[in-house]
Amino acid sequence: MTRLYDKAVASTLCLLLLLGLSLSAKADESATDRVAINALLDGLHRDAAQAQFASYFNRYTDDAVFLGTDKSERWTLSEFKAYAQPVFAEGRGWTYHVIERHWEGSGATRWFDEVLHNDKLGHCRGTGVVVRTPAGWRIAHYALTMLIPNSIAAEVGRQTQEVEQNNAQP
Repeated sequence: MTRLYDKAVASTLCLLLLLGLSLSAKADESATDRVAINALLDGLHRDAAQAQFASYFNRYTDDAVFLGTDKSERWTLSEFKAYAQPVFAEGRGWTYHVIERHWEGSGATRWFDEVLHNDKLGHCRGTGVVVRTPAGWRIAHYALTMLIPNSIAAEVGRQTQEVEQNNAQP
């Protein structure tokens, strides 16, 4: 009976050890991914501010989509490159300072949201999806929105509708 008990205890201890190692490996992977994803996004903002065309766009997947603040700004990667190329060629870019960032998900797909600050637009929110590729983490989807305080949202909405109505008229 003692032998059976000893084997059961040994088996249980081995199982707990393997489980602990597995959880530790997952925690290490998650921490490593977090560092890599933050570096990817921080680099994106740095490259944009420094008008670094090649490194900025190497951070995206080939089939990435970028959504800008205007309702007409839904760009495939090639369309977004065409928009940004002349701006970056002049040495201009866009500067957004990260205020806070959150990310979720696990495995090869993660999603994030970040509050940013831009001198012209004020506080904005970037949201997106990143995927792990053979070349590392890349941005598959990024959306930039302006953060409008509720106290002025109705007025901004009215102004937006007025501009859209005026632009629709011949």
